[in-house]
Amino acid sequence: MKIMKAIHNFTLQNFHYFVIILSVIWFFSCQELIEIDSPKTELIRRTVFESDLTATAAISALYVDLSVSSGTFSSITTLGGFSSDELIPYTNEVEYRQLYENDILTTNTLIANLWSEGYSTIYKANAILEGLENSNKLTPAVQSELEGEAKFLRAFSHFYLLNLFGDVPLIKTTDYRINNAVSRASKLTVYDAILADLVEAINLLPDGYIDAERIRPNKWAATALLARAYLYAGDWLSAEEASTSVINNISLYNLVGLDEVFLKNSNEAIWQLLPVLPDQNTNDGKTFILTGPPTFAALRNDFMDAFEIGDLRKDSWVGLFTDGGSTWYYPYKYKIQTGSDPLNEYSMVLRLAEQYLIRAEARAQQNNVMGAKADLNTIRQRSGLNDTQANDQAALLTALEQERKVELFTEWGHRWLDLNRTTRTDAILNPIKQGWKPTDELYPIPQSEILINRNLEPQNPGY
Repeated sequence: MKIMKAIHNFTLQNFHYFVIILSVIWFFSCQELIEIDSPKTELIRRTVFESDLTATAAISALYVDLSVSSGTFSSITTLGGFSSDELIPYTNEVEYRQLYENDILTTNTLIANLWSEGYSTIYKANAILEGLENSNKLTPAVQSELEGEAKFLRAFSHFYLLNLFGDVPLIKTTDYRINNAVSRASKLTVYDAILADLVEAINLLPDGYIDAERIRPNKWAATALLARAYLYAGDWLSAEEASTSVINNISLYNLVGLDEVFLKNSNEAIWQLLPVLPDQNTNDGKTFILTGPPTFAALRNDFMDAFEIGDLRKDSWVGLFTDGGSTWYYPYKYKIQTGSDPLNEYSMVLRLAEQYLIRAEARAQQNNVMGAKADLNTIRQRSGLNDTQANDQAALLTALEQERKVELFTEWGHRWLDLNRTTRTDAILNPIKQGWKPTDELYPIPQSEILINRNLEPQNPGY
């Protein structure tokens, strides 16, 4: 049923290719990397890459996988929210409590799933790239688009793995003999690969969107992710240049009203995921909206204190449920909990507001105080707030940390990653989390992976 709904919603695909997509999803998703049989792999690749439609079906299967996992109980959004200062769990399940208490065991299956899902996407992207390289049946435009999308997705997954686990394997092949013995690459090496993939993707991808849906990355999605990667890598000038090119593309992107941001194909959306599960719009709405006392998660009360008086985001993006004398707050960026007719909300992955905050931070780091303030104030004004009073670099960076906290909360782990990359995790979490240790900034390498490949040792410090 889930697959049928997914194919029905992917309007770019023809229903007659349902069997092809089903076989691609089965092949890519149900086999462990070390179990791949090379001759069978090559046979399937030759079949998939014999036409534009079947090759496009292969890349669409990756978006189905991402859509199924994004915003769920075990997503980066949820786990990053528990690890940081956004969410509090109301479940007694031990593995969620470990995230919240920052006392994660190396056998935690939630963490193991993050790792395996990330490398599954990378493996699939590599398989597509290898299939494209060996194909001469595709039209040049489709070949270019698919290569660009695969490189974008490979960079996207490497980016999250790197920032969640620290030094990680850099995987650029489907050869299990290589992958099963690979060592962890340095942060610099992985960032170089991410940046290279994104630069190549920019040159391969089209400027516009297919069928006016923003569910397949274009040149500007790759540029937006490139801006973020440059920021995380500390290349301030390049981050400013990349984010500026996205911001200046006013024919495609504009800031919209707070209640319109997370609607499908909103003008603020750079890349979204199409909902594919039955009887719901986004997983985020299903996961977080409360219709009774929480049984899984809610926003921390002290997180609510971060909103300034008059911040319209508190009214538009935070919901509350009251039962007797108790009140709980929850993320309400997505307004639809159940029902999928019609689909009005798509899961946001990249959006324009982040680009303003990237450029503001990059400018502040270069001591361009006026430029940084202008970008920061653009986001504050949209939220009904007065202009920032920060007038020097240090004050601006503090103001930007605050603005990112209330603008990007419960979106793809932004808060958790921001605290770690700016080395602010210990200062923020130590006072509010009992037993917090600075080594908790990184998740552990799953023990199940180390047992398969001892070259992944040593384990991250503290585990």
